[in-house]
Amino acid sequence: MIQIQQLLSNLELMSVLSLVNSFLLVYYIIPKISWVMVTRKLNDTPDNRSSHSDATPTMAGVSFFITLIMAMFFIQYFDTEHIGLNLIASSTLIFMVGAKDDLVVSSPRAKLILEALATMFLFFNSAMEITNLNGFLGIYEIPLAVSYIGSVLLSLGIINAYNLIDGIDGLAATIAGIIFSVFGLMFFNLGLYFYFLICLSFIGMLLAYLVYNFSRKKKVFMGDTGSLLIGFCIAFLSIKFIALDVTSYKAFSFKSENSLLVIAAILCIPLFDMLRVIGVRLLNGKSPFFPDRNHTHHILIDSGMSHFNASMLLGFINYVMVILFVWLASMFNSFVLLGMLLLCFALFLLIFNSLRKKIAAKRALQKQEG
Repeated sequence: MIQIQQLLSNLELMSVLSLVNSFLLVYYIIPKISWVMVTRKLNDTPDNRSSHSDATPTMAGVSFFITLIMAMFFIQYFDTEHIGLNLIASSTLIFMVGAKDDLVVSSPRAKLILEALATMFLFFNSAMEITNLNGFLGIYEIPLAVSYIGSVLLSLGIINAYNLIDGIDGLAATIAGIIFSVFGLMFFNLGLYFYFLICLSFIGMLLAYLVYNFSRKKKVFMGDTGSLLIGFCIAFLSIKFIALDVTSYKAFSFKSENSLLVIAAILCIPLFDMLRVIGVRLLNGKSPFFPDRNHTHHILIDSGMSHFNASMLLGFINYVMVILFVWLASMFNSFVLLGMLLLCFALFLLIFNSLRKKIAAKRALQKQEG
């Protein structure tokens, strides 16, 4: 028994096991899920918005949930803040929301309510309380009620921003892999190894998923079961990072007042895409939840890029933004850095709106010639 405890408390060993076991477990489970989807005729059927032409098995996210629970059991030694049970409860609720939405479409309101409830489970642990913004835009201590409301809104934004980019092969998994790798490095640097091992577990899961997602013969989608769970865990890590004590930020080169903007840079592609799409829908007099093909990845695909190239390009942009803004966050205050982030967003809007207009003009010309 003592030997087992010594093994489970060995960080190097658990790091390898978290990555490898998560990969192997997801790699093993996904074909079983695909078989059930095909046998029960529950495949995802493409519609006019889809970037695919064939019915494809979905709900690979079931394997993520199973693997997360297993990983939590083996890394519990490192859970010094005792947040594990909160995360299991929250993740279970998110998993239920995603599974229902994959099988029977849920209303946006119902999903938002349950996502908010799942986030609230995290607040039963004081380690997730954001009580100080460390000077962000001149704001320091904030009331606990404001902290809870802000955390819920932040979580809802991140979950749904991530869910919205799950539209082409590889993109959601690539972006999530980048996000988890950055968070993993940060939490490792802080000595918060429980969060670091969670990041490694998700990287292993996503690598296994990509093998199938990019496959032609064994293709599978993560579905809302997967995208909502991953989005929630990204939100969980984001809230934890913002909730760190100001002394913890001494481990980083950037100023503590810029922590929120560093998170925005880490999540730049999902957040930029969500804000852009919602803006376009509102300008067209449509609901923010109205589905369309105005997403960044749809524009890249419609311009002639392959799923793989579009995913790699957006992933590369995300990584560049992280590196750039972590560097800038060490030199400028939050007012200046926010201005720079808004400038990047404006440039993002300009480029993709211009590209969208070119695609529309090209289609109109082809229609006239046809």
